[in-house]
This record gives sequence, structure tokens and C-alpha cells, in this order.
Amino acid sequence: MNRKWKDKFIGSRDFYRHMLGIAVPIMVQNGITNFVGLLDNIMVGRLGTEPMSGVSIVNQLMFVYNLCIFGGLAGAGIFTAQYFGQKDQEGIRHTFRYKIWLGTAVTLTAVLLFLVWGGDLIKLYLNENGGGGSLQLTWDCGIRYLGLVLLGMPPFMLLQVYASTLRECGETVVPMRAGVTAVLVNLLLNYFLIYGRFGFPRLGVQGAAAATVLSRYVELLAVALWTHRHGEQNPYIVGIYRTLKVPRALVKKYFVKGIPLLINEGLWSSGMAVLTRCYSLRGLSVVAGLNIANTIHELFNVSFQAMGESVAIIVGQLLGAGKIKEARDTDNKMIAFSLLSSFCIALVMLMISPLFPRIYNTEAGVKAIAAGFIAVQAVFLPQNAFLNTTYFTLRAGGKTGITFIYDCVCIWGISVPLAFVLSRYTGLHACLIYALVQVGEWVKCLLGFVMVKKGVWLRNIVSD
Repeated sequence: MNRKWKDKFIGSRDFYRHMLGIAVPIMVQNGITNFVGLLDNIMVGRLGTEPMSGVSIVNQLMFVYNLCIFGGLAGAGIFTAQYFGQKDQEGIRHTFRYKIWLGTAVTLTAVLLFLVWGGDLIKLYLNENGGGGSLQLTWDCGIRYLGLVLLGMPPFMLLQVYASTLRECGETVVPMRAGVTAVLVNLLLNYFLIYGRFGFPRLGVQGAAAATVLSRYVELLAVALWTHRHGEQNPYIVGIYRTLKVPRALVKKYFVKGIPLLINEGLWSSGMAVLTRCYSLRGLSVVAGLNIANTIHELFNVSFQAMGESVAIIVGQLLGAGKIKEARDTDNKMIAFSLLSSFCIALVMLMISPLFPRIYNTEAGVKAIAAGFIAVQAVFLPQNAFLNTTYFTLRAGGKTGITFIYDCVCIWGISVPLAFVLSRYTGLHACLIYALVQVGEWVKCLLGFVMVKKGVWLRNIVSD
């Protein structure tokens, strides 16, 4: 029995070498990005509670846009990975062009939304209860930050088109290198522009926004130049802009598979924004504390996030090549690896939970709330690792309708109503409400386990 379990969930050295060859570059890029985001957050946090909270609120809103881009491009990306498995370069060209059209539409919509209603959206998170600073100053900081960060949306979109296609074709090192370069640029510009060092103007939150925007242009330039200069390694990029036409039949095919992912990511991320809004009813100190906790949480999340993306790439390529049995076996081992490693990471996160908030220049109450949130996030980190890998498993086989139910129905049918009721009709502490919302996702864990075990995702959608 033990031997059978080992064969099912433990891979060979070659298996882990291949898996980590895909996952580690993604992990490094995301890790460095999140680490610099952490330093960025600390730098802004040194300005005070209000600037930190204002930037945090805007980033929560931008998170919705970012995930809409990821979700929209991921629909075509399912086909890209399977086209690559079949060595169909023209198919990859079609998905690349489709990504440009879809990404442009999403970006224009988001920019218009933020220009018209950005100030009102920020106000939703500002509540008097619990203190924590000046609401007007927080709103002013948020507006100033938002005004500049909008300029970074077009390069972010185009960067994701290039980087996602490279990853789906097995090239993860180049996006990693570009990401490392960009975050170093971001870090230096943050230091110069937030505090006014070395003759640069002291811009505060606007300096943080300017650094983010400029670093995104640097990253886009690095990825795009490499891709076009290495046409022999990326045959699909040759002549990619001779036309932006995509056959109507393929547009329909990509749209049918991709729109549930776009809607899913949009609704899921907006659901997360609503959850933050519910927690914010306990006051600005909770907004600040949750922002501190989420910063370190994202840094620790990079391992299982990278594993999720690797599942989509590796399993998607196997499905495209028609290796159905190997795809199932690989998926079992990758889920097991992600889950086991997450327990070790959670332990480290739990140990630093009371220490990390001390870095920030904010009130003692905010630091205590942040420590509570970090401890809760650490406890539920293995659960989130499992949810992430099962989600990408279902997505690899094109089961976008199921992933929609998996994510959106659960968050809007369970998590949001639970947080809404607990935040408005009880006196529970925000950290306890957060923990109970995480418990509510046990339904989602069960659903993911059943769907993956049934093998409903084992499909070659390119051939279909």
C-alpha cells in the first residue's frame, strides 16, 4: 500500500528536475517581484498610516484589473500550451494576436472605469470605526497614486501577452530575468522618488507610482526585444505583426473557452475586494493591518503560485501531445509536492508573524492586527496551495466552466455572504472573521478534490 502511494505521489529525480526547471524561474521572478513589492510597501509605510492605506486601497482595485488580464489571456493560453505540444506555430500566432485584442479591450475598459469612478471606489474602503488615521488624507494619497499608476496599465497588458506566451511554450527564464531587472529598477526609483534622494524630487506616494510605471516599461522592453531577436527559438514571433487578424472560427473557439476565465477572474478578484471592504468596516487600522499582512503573505505564496502555473504549462503540454495517462500521473505528483512544501513554508510564516509588522512606522494597534492576520494566513496556507493547484489542473484541460463554479460561485455564494453578515451583525474581531471565511472554503476544497479525482479535465481541446 505504501509502495503504491509512493508511486502515485512521489516522482523520480528526472521528474522533479523537469518540474523545477519550469517552476523555479517563475518562483524566482514572482519572489523577487513580491520582495520588491514588500520593500515598496515598507518604504511607503514609513511615510505613515494614511499613505500606506491609500496605496493599499488602490492596489486592491488594480488587483481586479490584473486578474482580469491574467484570466482573459489564460483562456487563449490553454490553447497555446497545447499548440506548443503539437508544434503548431501558426496556432500560437493566432492565440498571441487574440491576446492583444482582448487585453486592449480589458485595459481600455478599466482605464475608463478608474477615471470616472476611481475616487468613489476608494471611498468605499474608508470608515470611521476603529480609528487609524485621517480618512481625507488617505483618500488624497490614494487619488494621487491612482492618477499615475494608470499609465502603467498598457505596458503591463502587453508584457503579459509576451510573457504568458513564452511560459506556455516552456520558456520561463527570460521573463524571470526581465522581471529581476524591472524590480531592481523599481526598487532604486522608489528610493529616489519617494524620499527625494540624490537630487530627485521628494514625491511620496506619487514617486512610488512613477517607479512602478517606469519599471513596467523596462520589463516590457526586455521581454519583447529578446523574443523578436530570437526568432529561431520562437518561430511564432516571425511576422507576428504583419496582420492582427484572427480567423473568426478560432476567435469563437478561444472566446468560448476564455470568457469564463475572464469573468471568473473578474468576479473572483472583485469578490476579494468586497471581502476587504467588509473587513474595512472595522476601521482604517484594519485596512492598514491587512495591507501589511498581505504583503508578506504574497511573498510566501510564490511557491505554490509558481506550482499552479507550472501545472497549467506541463500538464497542458502533455494533454496537447495526447499523453493523457502521463498527464494524470504528473498532476498527482505536482499537487502532492505543492501541498507538502506548503506546510514547511507555513511554519516559517507563523514564526515571523509577530516580528514583521514591527518594521512599519505605524500605530501599535495596527501592528497587532497585522500580526493576527499573518498568523491566520499561515495556518490556511496549505489549504490555499491545494486550491491553487487543483484550479490550474482543471484549467489545463479547458474546463473553464467548472473553474468558474469552483472560484466564483464559492466566493460569492459562501465567502462574501459570510463576511458580510459577520462584519455587520456581530462584534467579532476582523482576524476571526477572516479565519471563518477561510473555513468556508472547505466546500471549495472538497469540490476541487472530487473534480480532479474524476479526471473531467483530461482532454485534448486542440484536437477536439
